Amino acid sequence: QVQLVQSGGGLAQAGGQVSLSCRASALTLTFSPVAWFRQAPGTEREFVAAVGGRDEIFGYANSVEGRATISRDHPKNTVILQMNELNLEDTAVYYCAASRIYTANYSTSQSYYDFWGQGTQVTVSS
Repeated sequence: QVQLVQSGGGLAQAGGQVSLSCRASALTLTFSPVAWFRQAPGTEREFVAAVGGRDEIFGYANSVEGRATISRDHPKNTVILQMNELNLEDTAVYYCAASRIYTANYSTSQSYYDFWGQGTQVTVSS
C-alpha cells in the first residue's frame, strides 16, 4: 500500500524559510512525478511546484517562482520543498502528491496524481 508521509512545516517568520518533506513507501519517487499543492482557508487547493520522474523537468507556480525549490533525496525516497522569502500569503496546508505512472512529465492538475500526503500546516507570521 502506497503511503506518502509528510514532515516539516510549522510556524515561520515572514522573510524566513521552511522545508517540507514527503517520504514514500511502496512507491519509488525517483521515477514518479511528484507535486506540492497548498490550500489556504477559504480557497481552492492550488499547485505550488512539481518535478517529473528522474528530475528531468521542474515546474513552479508564479507565486513561488524564484522562492521555492523542489528536490529529491533519492536514498531516502523523499521529495523536499524548500521555500524562502516567505510571505503571509504562503500560509496554507501543504500537500504532496505522486503519480503511480513513472514518467518524466508532471502536471499542475490535482487529478493527475494518485497518492496524497496527509497535509502539513505552514503558518507565516509578520
